[in-house]
Amino acid sequence: MTSAASGSPLAIRAITLHPLRVKLPKAQKTGQAVFEALEIVVVEVKAENGLVGIGEALARVGSAGYARLMEDALVPRLIGQDAFDRRRLWKAMRSVLTGRPGGQLVEAISAIDIALWDLVGQHLGVPIHQLLGGMGRKRVRAYASSINWLDDATAEAEVRMCLDLGFREIKVKLGQSVQQAIARARLVRELAPEALLGVDCNWAFDVDEAIQLGRALGDLGYDFFEEPIVPHDRAGYRRLAHHLPIRLAAGESDYVAAEALMSLEDRVLGMIQPDVTRSGGITETWRIAELAAAHNVAYAPHVGWSGGICAAASLHLAAAAESFRTYECMVFDNPLRTDLCTPLVGDRTQLVDGLLEVPQGPGLGVTLDRDVVDNHRIG
Repeated sequence: MTSAASGSPLAIRAITLHPLRVKLPKAQKTGQAVFEALEIVVVEVKAENGLVGIGEALARVGSAGYARLMEDALVPRLIGQDAFDRRRLWKAMRSVLTGRPGGQLVEAISAIDIALWDLVGQHLGVPIHQLLGGMGRKRVRAYASSINWLDDATAEAEVRMCLDLGFREIKVKLGQSVQQAIARARLVRELAPEALLGVDCNWAFDVDEAIQLGRALGDLGYDFFEEPIVPHDRAGYRRLAHHLPIRLAAGESDYVAAEALMSLEDRVLGMIQPDVTRSGGITETWRIAELAAAHNVAYAPHVGWSGGICAAASLHLAAAAESFRTYECMVFDNPLRTDLCTPLVGDRTQLVDGLLEVPQGPGLGVTLDRDVVDNHRIG
């Protein structure tokens, strides 16, 4: 690490960490698990000029542990450093641990990195999508995510809700067995005959099962097949790509660009879905988006179980990325997404003609609601 940034208006004065947890109003079920509560870590980075940037890390569980890691391992390396030097600071945080990058460390880096980009955007008076040298998009395509892996009556109600909200693209959660998954996919197609449909299996199947299901999805006119098998089975994904007439999608489980590159170079994926609160923040996620463009692969930011800062950052990346395809608009109730920041962005109620507005304020274009932070803080 180089010496502190003397005289820089964006020298880092303080970093505050907020591990948050919220119990969901309605549990969400995937092919792997039932989620009754969500956790994230919110970060505030204060500069010498008084500006405060905010960021978010997806912790899923154990957010207080993430905050402790950040406090002990990352914060001491950043105090006094210049927020303009985002790439240098990313590398410094990465060097805390040896070995392959991933997991808790990279998710923790994500929050601080997003906050640094927010700081710089605020200081310069421009939104992050312009800092990235964007594509000039003011609105982006969005799909409804997701139809729960619950009973048929619940699925029908959720599909009708999405259609009533004006969504033209919908993602469906599928799980075991293959025949039940095919039946659900057929039901949703009957309910939404004109919609662009995709599925997310959350690793529920092995390769042979995924081939059977993927062929049925192709026959039903589905657009993409997300994470049908475990993400580290790259040979399995190559086999699926060879045998299936449907776009494979993955990437939320890849933490850094080097991992994503392996699936981009051989064209296994037709759509890559990094999550900015998991894949090292805006700095590393932008590398992935640029690699996707270089390999002519569609980019679709993953939002998932995250909060409002993730939604804002993902909209900026969507607006700027050359090969952007569609944005994941979560349609279940999550106070950490809808109430954490003002103004509200990326919400299901804001869809117009299948599109969502991109924040235009400086930096992320959103601010924290202190009451929400206080009400959901743990640890």
